[in-house]
Amino acid sequence: MHRDEALRAGVSLKQKVVDALEILTVIGKIPHLSKFLNSLYNCQYKSFFLAFAGLTEQIKLDRYLHLRFRFYMREVRTVVYSQFLESHKSVTIEAMAKAFGVTVEFIDPELSRFIAVGKLHCKIDKVAGVLETNRPDAKNALYQATIKHGDFLLNRIQELSRVIDL
Repeated sequence: MHRDEALRAGVSLKQKVVDALEILTVIGKIPHLSKFLNSLYNCQYKSFFLAFAGLTEQIKLDRYLHLRFRFYMREVRTVVYSQFLESHKSVTIEAMAKAFGVTVEFIDPELSRFIAVGKLHCKIDKVAGVLETNRPDAKNALYQATIKHGDFLLNRIQELSRVIDL
């Protein structure tokens, strides 16, 4: 994403979510929600995690959301970690843990799980204690898709030629 696109997306997020009338009317009624939303928008990750911990209690009490509690927790953490890593080419695990207000022992396996399932695009250098982002390239993704579709097409043509030769 180019800088201008990121800026437009941030402005759109602010207009559609942070400053939305529907959100503003209920944000004060739910404990920790205001701090949760604003700290996420302002990239204040330590405050975000504190608000997130408080908000989890509200989610557990909700009769609809508590059924999807683990999924929601995982997806929100993925978004936050991705947002943090978006602005870094590489960062130490210690610096990331400090930014989130957690320990290295907590964040290291957490990130490892998200990387393993493809939710975060980075790799961990355990020797140096560094996270290196490897953002997916749009051209590379298009190239891989073309190769995949081309292989499929060639296989279909070979199958048809075998049928015709019979």
